[in-house]
Amino acid sequence: MTALQTPRGPAHPGARARRRARNGAEPTKYDFRRPIQLSREHTRLLQVSFDGFARQMATVFTTALRTVCTAQLRGVVQQTYAEHVDTLDPMTYAVKVSTEPLPGLALLDLPLPVVMGAIDQMLGGPGSDNQPQRPLTDIESAVVRGVITRLMGELAYSVASVVEVTPTVVGIEYNPQLAQAAAPGDAVVVASFDLTIKERTYPVTFCMPFAGLHPVLAKAAAPAVVSEHERLQRSRSAELVDRRFQDVPVDAVVRFRPTRLGPDALTNLAVGDVLRLAHRATDPLDVVVGEATFAQATAGSHGARLAALVVGTASASTKENA
Repeated sequence: MTALQTPRGPAHPGARARRRARNGAEPTKYDFRRPIQLSREHTRLLQVSFDGFARQMATVFTTALRTVCTAQLRGVVQQTYAEHVDTLDPMTYAVKVSTEPLPGLALLDLPLPVVMGAIDQMLGGPGSDNQPQRPLTDIESAVVRGVITRLMGELAYSVASVVEVTPTVVGIEYNPQLAQAAAPGDAVVVASFDLTIKERTYPVTFCMPFAGLHPVLAKAAAPAVVSEHERLQRSRSAELVDRRFQDVPVDAVVRFRPTRLGPDALTNLAVGDVLRLAHRATDPLDVVVGEATFAQATAGSHGARLAALVVGTASASTKENA
């Protein structure tokens, strides 16, 4: 068997390729290791939830540091856990979080300068940019624990519209490679934020296991269950619409079967000519509405008007043909 080779010369692009060329967009690679992807509806649900978490994060840091802080959601993407960890600083403040009842661990990553600067300000210091790059002492961990606890509470409140969780801190890691919140190849959902403190912006991320999050996203995106009263109202409305449609008049046509004629036969027609139809004399006529045939009938009369006597319905003829 020989493989079909694509010629090297320029080929005519398809409709999608032409659209990409007009928009200047590059084709997206498909990863067969991750067949399940975040849909647009699921991404939108997470964006709304994490956008609320960004606002609450800004409030927590503003009240703790007594200075105006802002936070903005940068985006929500699906990655593998290894890909996410590779984007983090080698020395950081990674909070491992249990999000019961969802399985697995989540990971909240705060840059170490943010944590050190926050501790400096909460202890009366200026919170300068020049902060030490080292693990926290016991006293420093106790000082920042209140901020982390408040962030966990705001996280539960923000994602409540998607799933009710109870975030609990289960550990702190300063080397993200040692956090081991998930297996390297596991898919995770990563929300990225820009946290601005004293006109300096820091990246903050929060990742959750995709396997446990996907079922609740599908359930949250499903249509809401209606009450019995709403179901009865919808049933009455459907019945009323159906009844109204029964009263709408339509144009019904009783006609012969189509006959194929050449253009010369049509252009040379004259009064008195006889056309031989493809409709046999013993065959009934078709009762047609639009392009749908509803019944067969024979020609007759009713008083001074022509009439059609129905001799079969479309359903009956379908059964006979079957």
